[in-house]
Amino acid sequence: MRIFRHYDRIPPEARGAVVALGNFDGLHNGHLGVIAEAGRIAEQRSAPLAVLTFEPHPRHYFQPSTVPFRLTPFRAKMRLLEEIGVDSVFNLRFGPALAGQMAEDFIANVLVGGLGIGHLVVGPGFVFGKGRGGDSALLHRTAESAGFGFTEVAAVQDSKDGRMFASTDIRVLIRRGQVDLAARALGRIWEIEARVQHGDARGDALGFPTANMPLDGVLHPGPGIYAVRVGMTHRGETQWHDAAAYIGTRPTFAGEIMLLEVYLFDYSGDLYDRRLRVAFVGLVRKDQTFDSPEALKAQMTVDCERARDLLDQACP
Repeated sequence: MRIFRHYDRIPPEARGAVVALGNFDGLHNGHLGVIAEAGRIAEQRSAPLAVLTFEPHPRHYFQPSTVPFRLTPFRAKMRLLEEIGVDSVFNLRFGPALAGQMAEDFIANVLVGGLGIGHLVVGPGFVFGKGRGGDSALLHRTAESAGFGFTEVAAVQDSKDGRMFASTDIRVLIRRGQVDLAARALGRIWEIEARVQHGDARGDALGFPTANMPLDGVLHPGPGIYAVRVGMTHRGETQWHDAAAYIGTRPTFAGEIMLLEVYLFDYSGDLYDRRLRVAFVGLVRKDQTFDSPEALKAQMTVDCERARDLLDQACP
C-alpha cells in the first residue's frame, strides 16, 4: 500500500482510483461498509482502491484542547487499511490551507485536478469544505460534469439493536470500560499502541513484573483490570501473548499519574523501549484501593486467573 501526503504530482498508476473519503476514525463497521462499497466499484472498474483522509484529525485542528478521542491513531489506521486491501491512501495534512478551502474548490483542486479520481464514495451525512459548506447533494450535482462517479452509502446498523455504528458511541463504551461492546461495533478488538518505558518496579516487588506505558494524550478505558492480548513484532510478524492489564493511578500507593501496566502470562524477556500493541478483550474489575501491598498482591493473583478465563472464552 502506498501512502501519499499530498494531492499533486500523483503518479499515473494511482490516478483514476475509486476513493473512499472520510476521517474514518475507528474504522468501525460503518466505515468498513463505505470502504467495502468503494472496493466493489473498484473491482468492477478494474481501478485502484484508495482512501482519502486527513491528519491531524480536523477535530484536533479546530479544537486543539479537546480531550483525547482518537480511536485509531495514524499508525494503526494505516495498518488496518493495508490489511483490508486498500491500494493507496491519500493522507492529506489538515491545516489552514485545507480548512479554508471552499467545498467547490476542494472538488476542483483536490479530487479532480490533483487526484484525478474515477469515482467517489462517502458515508451518510458527509460534509466538507470551509464552514462545512459541502455535502452529498453538492457532490451529486457536481460529479457528472466534473468527470467522476459518486456514491453515498447508507448507514450501517447493528443487527442486534438497530443502532447506527458511530465513533462517538464507541468512545463512550471504551471510556466506560465496556471494551467487549466496543469490539462488536468496531468489528475487531480495540487496541492501544505505545512504547514501554521504565517504571518504579512495584510490579516486580509484588511478583507481577509489568510493562509500563504512558497514556498521555491517548484515549483509554476507565481505571480497572482488563484481560488483554499483547502483540509485539518479531522478524516482521506480530506475535500475540495473553496478559492482564491495569489502567489507573495506583491508589494503593497514592499515585497520581494515569498509567497502563501490562503483565504478560508465561513470558520472560526484556520489553523496555519495545513498541507493544495492547488489545482489550474484557473488563475483569474496576480499580480499587487496598489496605496493604499484600492484600493487593492476593487480589492480583485472582485477577490474573479471571483474565485467563476471559481470554480462554474469547475468540483467538
